[in-house]
Amino acid sequence: MSNQAGEAVDPDVTEHVPEEHDELVPVIGENNNAAEEAQSESETQSAAEVMATDCSTFLTSGEIGHDVEGNEERPSVQTQDNSDGLSHGSPSSDVGNSTASVKIMLMPEGHMMTIAFTIGVSARELKEHFANELKIPPEIIRLSLDGKIVGDDQTLIDLGVQPHGTVQLEMTSSDPERHPIRPVKPQQYNMSDVITVRVQTEADAYQDVVVEIERATRKKAFLGGYRHKMTKTEFHHAAVQTMAKRKPDKGVETFSRDTQTVETKSQAQQCANNTSTQMTKTGCYISSREDKLISPGRYVTADQCHRTRLKAVITLQTYFRRWQAKRLTTLLRKDKEYCRMWLEEEEARKKKEKEDYIKSEHHRRMHPQNKEDFALLYNVLEKWRREELERIDSTLSGAERKAALCALLEEETQLIASIGRHRIVASDRNQAKAVEAFLDKCAAPKRWRAFDGKLTEMDTQYTIRARELRDLYTSLSLKYLSQEERLDLLLTLKNTVKEHECKLSKDIVELVDREADLLVRGVKEANLEGLRKRICTLFLQYIKTPAFNPQVARLLRIPRDPADLKKNIYFCRGCNAYLPSADFTLTANALAVGNCRRCSELDNEARCREDFLHYKNILRRLRKAEREHNPDAKIPYLLQEQDLRYLVDVVWGAQSALSAWDNLHDLVLVRWDQQLEWSPWNCILLTRDEAAAHLKVANIDRAYGVAFIRTVKHRHTLARKYFSQIPVMAEYLQDAHSGRMLVARPITASK
Repeated sequence: MSNQAGEAVDPDVTEHVPEEHDELVPVIGENNNAAEEAQSESETQSAAEVMATDCSTFLTSGEIGHDVEGNEERPSVQTQDNSDGLSHGSPSSDVGNSTASVKIMLMPEGHMMTIAFTIGVSARELKEHFANELKIPPEIIRLSLDGKIVGDDQTLIDLGVQPHGTVQLEMTSSDPERHPIRPVKPQQYNMSDVITVRVQTEADAYQDVVVEIERATRKKAFLGGYRHKMTKTEFHHAAVQTMAKRKPDKGVETFSRDTQTVETKSQAQQCANNTSTQMTKTGCYISSREDKLISPGRYVTADQCHRTRLKAVITLQTYFRRWQAKRLTTLLRKDKEYCRMWLEEEEARKKKEKEDYIKSEHHRRMHPQNKEDFALLYNVLEKWRREELERIDSTLSGAERKAALCALLEEETQLIASIGRHRIVASDRNQAKAVEAFLDKCAAPKRWRAFDGKLTEMDTQYTIRARELRDLYTSLSLKYLSQEERLDLLLTLKNTVKEHECKLSKDIVELVDREADLLVRGVKEANLEGLRKRICTLFLQYIKTPAFNPQVARLLRIPRDPADLKKNIYFCRGCNAYLPSADFTLTANALAVGNCRRCSELDNEARCREDFLHYKNILRRLRKAEREHNPDAKIPYLLQEQDLRYLVDVVWGAQSALSAWDNLHDLVLVRWDQQLEWSPWNCILLTRDEAAAHLKVANIDRAYGVAFIRTVKHRHTLARKYFSQIPVMAEYLQDAHSGRMLVARPITASK
């Protein structure tokens, strides 16, 4: 096999041999074996020459090869004898997966296409493949074999094609005028998967051999070769085609460890410096002034030496263990100090939270602002009334009892009137805040978050118009303006309103002219307060008109189209009014629409005076926790305050399941089993600290006792029995063990 110089050979690894080698110079590589590799080189070169000569008869000038990925790799060649129509190799277990060469002659031009297919492929699949290649519809393609039309359901096996055989089909078009069959001009020749080579076996006998091309999955090793002296052409040794079999991966990382043997050697060493000893003798005097008298010490036996070493070791171990003990005690002391500090901080935090809660409750009672604050006041009033009633019934009787009850009723009436006065003041204050929030929402620009997380804002002509009207309304509501500033403001309002001719704009212009005239005459501002309030009210009505402020149309509760009023409108039995569905509170098991929100609140204030704020807070914390844990959670959003109240008060007894703590402000509902979705039959009522510890439990059966688990399961059964009667939650209610839906009768609506 020949390659050009420099294609795969490093010039540094090639060297010339002496001149007695005639024309070939060996190229040195790894594992070079001259005798065997020269023979392998000659055999490979002869096979390549046969392929080169016979491949020219395989592909004609108009023939198109099959596209194969990775054609830049040098393919290896595997030949199979096809003398009897079958491969001499090992028979395949699945004949339908064997390949065969299909030659397609494009009529009438006579171009040839050769592609390898499995013999189990049908004619319909062949048409679809060539329709994709030739860019024509598959319906107009006709395939024929020896003048007979091939059916769409016929396979190559039905046509008599053997594994690794060759078949030639003719392709024509049923509509040659609109869809003629034109050959695809090959842009680049690619080696096909299967080729047929004709080999001359005898003088007048030839044999067709099917050659399968195997694509190399990795680069073969360079084994050296020879270089021609005259032409400088390099001939490389062919590597073994069969790749090495890889060992199966057992999933365990293994290492190879060789046994190490210690070799001992004894070798004498000579000191670098020579030392001699000189003594006094005849003819030589050596001074003894610096001599030292050395006497032998006490002889130490082996046992004494071992005892000394043992004593020294014990001493060292004593000091080392003492150091370890001091280090451990220091760490324990630090941990104890940290624990004490943490307990103090937790105690201070809880104390501060309790103080803040008490201050917040006191502030809500003294300065009520919203509906929850007034519900708290009525709840406290009801508790006080019941306590006084119990005290009167237990201490007084007869006429004194009747007098005390009358005094209690009078005092209760005064307290209710005081709460009503506070509600009026809060309503006025909240009304101003609501108007301001409404105008800000109208004037807000369009916002959306891009793919990179950045927030984009855009102002439209409607938002700009709404912002101008909001600023004008805010300026009209200001006090302590000078006369010139007020007149300029009224002139701006007049010019703004005059843009639209209607009765409302005429009324505003009339009132503006009246205030301007009174200001010029020097009327006091206290006398103009009513007139200014009328102007603000009419201008607010002007702002809420979609014809003058289009941006407000999407915020109005009353639709612009009267036909939309018929949708989602229900009748309230309390106030005898037709209201939208948003004004009604429905529980999860409600079968009919009852009273509206306002009538329900009024009935609560007049009769039971219950406070649902704690249940709302528990439900809000539950929804927040489930939203962080599972954004697709649905059951917490199906429950209302009344449903949660039943779950907390009736099922769990309004106290913690572990510590029996009954302050609803500190209680939360969390999952009992962390692997399952939250539901009334998979929850537990705990304090915040207990819930934080419960969420860290990995195995519930080991963390809690059998009696406690049985109690929790019993409460889950009660919750499942109650909520199984709710139709909307029936699809979420499934028995954990049997996997069957629980069936129960629905609750009958109370009249």
